[in-house]
Order: sequence, then C-alpha cells, then structure tokens
Amino acid sequence: MTAQVLACLAAAGQALAKGQPLLVLEAMKMEHELPAPADLELLEWLVAAGDWVREGEPLLRWRAQAQPAATEAAGVGAPAMAGPRADLQAWREREALLADAARPEAIARRHAQGLRSARENLAALCDPGSLREYGGLAFAAQTARRPVHELRAQTPADGIVTGLAEVQGRPLVVLAYDATVLAGTQGLRNHQKTDRMLQIAAERRLPVVLFAEGGGGRPGDTDMPVVAGLHVPTFASFARLAGQVPLIGIAAGRCFAGNAALLACCDLLLATRGANIGLGGPAMIEGGGLGRYAPEQVGPAPQLAAAGALDLLVADEAEAAACARQLLGWLQGRALPAQAAQVGEAADQLALRAAVPENRVRGYAIRPILETLFDRASLIELGAGHGASLRTAAARLDGRPVGVIASDCSQLGGALDGAAARKLARFLRLCQRQGLPLVALIDCPGFMVGPEAEASGQLRDVGELFQAAAALDVPLVSVVLRRAYGLGAMALAGGSLHRPLASLAWPSAEFGAMGLEGAVRLGYRKELQALPEGAEREALFERLLAQQVERGRALHMAEMLEIDAVIDPAETRAWLSQLLGKT
Repeated sequence: MTAQVLACLAAAGQALAKGQPLLVLEAMKMEHELPAPADLELLEWLVAAGDWVREGEPLLRWRAQAQPAATEAAGVGAPAMAGPRADLQAWREREALLADAARPEAIARRHAQGLRSARENLAALCDPGSLREYGGLAFAAQTARRPVHELRAQTPADGIVTGLAEVQGRPLVVLAYDATVLAGTQGLRNHQKTDRMLQIAAERRLPVVLFAEGGGGRPGDTDMPVVAGLHVPTFASFARLAGQVPLIGIAAGRCFAGNAALLACCDLLLATRGANIGLGGPAMIEGGGLGRYAPEQVGPAPQLAAAGALDLLVADEAEAAACARQLLGWLQGRALPAQAAQVGEAADQLALRAAVPENRVRGYAIRPILETLFDRASLIELGAGHGASLRTAAARLDGRPVGVIASDCSQLGGALDGAAARKLARFLRLCQRQGLPLVALIDCPGFMVGPEAEASGQLRDVGELFQAAAALDVPLVSVVLRRAYGLGAMALAGGSLHRPLASLAWPSAEFGAMGLEGAVRLGYRKELQALPEGAEREALFERLLAQQVERGRALHMAEMLEIDAVIDPAETRAWLSQLLGKT
C-alpha cells in the first residue's frame, strides 16, 4: 500500500505540542491525520510534502522529552469549537424555514379562519415526537419564475407535509396538504413526495391518514417538461391501497379537484362542518362556463353527509384528529391493552331489560342501547347523515374493535330504503376488508316499499347489499330486539337467520315473512271482507293478529330452531364477548 504526503507537513526541527498533527497522508482519496504523541520532540523529517511513501516506511526521527510539560492534562479532549460547524448551521437555517414560525403572517391568516396548520394537525394526530418527515426540503418547481431563496421561504415542503409517524405506538404514513402554500395545490415535487410515501405504505402495509385540503392541480410549476400531467401515478397508487391498508381522509377548509379525488378513495371520510369539498372548485366551474360560485357554495360538508359521501362530521380539526386516532386503531382490528383506561368498562347492563317497550308498536331510542351495550366512550357513529333508519358505528367490546349495525325504528319504522341499503353494503365491505367482527341489532319491518321507494333505484342497492353480506367471512352475531320481518331482516342478519355465528333474540322479539298486520290483511282478506266494516271486522282482525304475534314470538322461533337462542337482554354483552372473543 502507498500513500502520498500532503503539503500540510509540520516544520522540521520544531517541538510539537500535544495533539498537534505531525502530517497528513492521502490514500484512496481520503486524508488521514497522524497526531503527535504527548511527549514527542521532532528531530528530522525523512519525507517531504508531495512524497509517496509505502506502508512501514519511516517518516521522521524523534525523541521523547525529558519531562512532559507540567501544565498538560491527562487524556485527549475534543477540540474546542468557536461555534457550530458551517454545514450544521446551514442545515439548521434551512430546517427553520419549514416551521410555522418562519411564516407568521400566513399562519395568522390560517388561525383567523378558525383552522390549524398542516403541522399543527399532524402534531395532534401523531404520538409526540414520532413524525419523521420525508421530503421536507422540497420547494415549488418554479425557479424559472421566482428566485430560489424566495421559493424556499414561501413554498416549504412544496405544500405537503409527508412522513412516517406513530399513533398509539403503531406506525403509519401521514400526508397533510398545506393550504397556506400556493393554496394547497398539487405540484411536481408535491406529487413526487406523495408517490414516495404511497410506495412505502404499499411495501410495508402501513395505514395512511390524509389531511386533504387545497385547490387540486397546480398550473404554475415550470421546472418540468410536462403538458397536462395526466400521467402521474398518484391517484392510481392511492386507490390501489384500498383494501390493502386502512385509509382515513380528513377535510377542513376548501378541498377541491385532485385533493378531493384522493379524499374520496379513503375507507373513512371525516370533515369539519365548515369544509367544502368538490371534484371541481370555483375556478374550474367558471372555466367550464358553468357560472360563478363562491367556494362556500360548492360541496358544503353537511350537504355531502346527507348525500352519503361522508362518514363523520366533526366540529373542528381538533375533534377530527381525536376521532382519527380512535378510528385508526379500530380499522386495524387492534385490541386495546388490558390496562388502558375504560377497557371493558360499560354501563349497568340491567338497564337493557327495559330498553324496548312492552307495547309492541311503541317507538324507542336505539342510541342509549348501543352506549350501554358497548365499552364506555368507544362508540363512534359513521354515516349518520344519511340512511337514518340504520345506524352503523365503530365500537369496542371488552377492548376488541367491532362493527355495529343497528335498526332505528324512529326513522321509517326501521325499514331499509335505498340509502340505508347502500350504507350497509359499504359498511359490510369495510369491516370485511379490515377483518372486523360484526354485531347486528335488528328491529326491522323489511325493505321500504312503494312507487316512490322503487323510483329511487333501490333495486340495485338491495342487490349490492345481499352480495356484500354473502361475501362476509368475518364473524357476525345478530340480536333481534323486536321485529324481524321479511327480506330486510334477513339482509341485516347476513342474508339468512342461520348465516350468523349466533342468531339471538330478546324476549320482546317477533318474526314474520312480512309485517304481521299486513300478513293478516292479505292472508285473511276474504274473511275480513265477509264482515261489514266496523267493530266486528276489527275484532276479527285483532284476533287473527294476536295469533300471528304468538306464532312469531321469539320463544316459538327458538323452539322451531329458526334462531339459536332467546337471551336475557342484560346478558347480551356477555354473550357477545364470549362469542367474539375477549382481549
């Protein structure tokens, strides 16, 4: 091996202080510093600057000093630095431009709108200190239009904060559009960053949480030979993750075009009540010759929730982040640790014995039943804005995540219309993809009927529902609270009362191929019409109805083995916990 002596050779004949370099050798393009021993006195150099030396070749003559200097301290310390290294300082200055504090006016405008910054939203979502940002030093690809120093200061991270983080100790990918940077539009590096994170999410099977806000595609980027940009893989890559990993989308403020398209691909869509979401914003609408509209007129979140496009409306971004943390654990099918607060805590189950009125046609509220049956503070209703005769919810049972389906007899008497059928089919597919067991609480008189109902196109909705139910292989337990009539009740039970892992009923339950009153009027039409209208006909109707009610009671159904068991309402939670497993 050979090495070259560099020109920084120490002067011959000088005594060298402790730690001062004797010489520097260069080998394989690397410089190696040879420090002086503490007691060395240099006598003669045997090489000169620029010489080539071989391994083992002597470089100098020296002798030890008679006595080491009394002032020398033992050991070798790190050299003192007057200030931070130049490269480290340059990095710190560059990183400082990413912080919200670097753009106080932009952040102040954001706060004045009642909204938080992208970094504030991520701080609320992720475990403290867990965010590892990817691509933070990117800036908008507009150097042909604006100075680089300006782009670095005004377009930090190119308008999207991306990275790996943790929620409740579990890893995930986060994408947060920054509406304070070029209105949250999607530019060249913005897409490149997103594509990189989606690649990681697919390879590592990581959940993705998306804060979607902004105006869609950005026409102002100049540093790329692109005409329309329709070849970018972002949207296909994001959609391809559906069914592979949990996807949660959150919208606040204005979310249009490409940002809305990504949001639409998520398993669960959360939005603040003040959000506006649309596949085209005001500029695109006007550009298409369709008129001028204010952003607030395009896709207001409450309107979208009523149309079935959103799963959860929240008051603000703080609530959105809190719900997203809870739903993320639910989607992952992960039980909470036994020591976690409120795991297994539930209300007094004895209250369920009186939850359904003895009067078989008296209405009641379903929400208190759900809050009593499942773990305290674990229930999050999804899709509450539409299909109101059916409730779907995320919940926990002894800490284990479950999907909840519940009839609401206060809406359409609990009948399933097209909107409820669509909501249920989508919910069943979501629980199937995520491996979540299901609990169905049934009080349903069947599907909605009549010309108006059929005109809504519910025919295909019902077919989609039965297909989704037939595809289930996650555990399903059905509990009939009161009425289980016809095809609607069968759909809620997975397609058949013998489809669930267990088909249970409360003593208040009754069953029939259709509504019992209707069955009497149709089945005994001749007998009823043979009597004159009035008390006598009505008395016959009541006698025949009582026979149907008695025949369809839960106890008789269990005797005929059409259901598995009739249970004490207060024991429902214990049944479900044992059937579905505990933490």
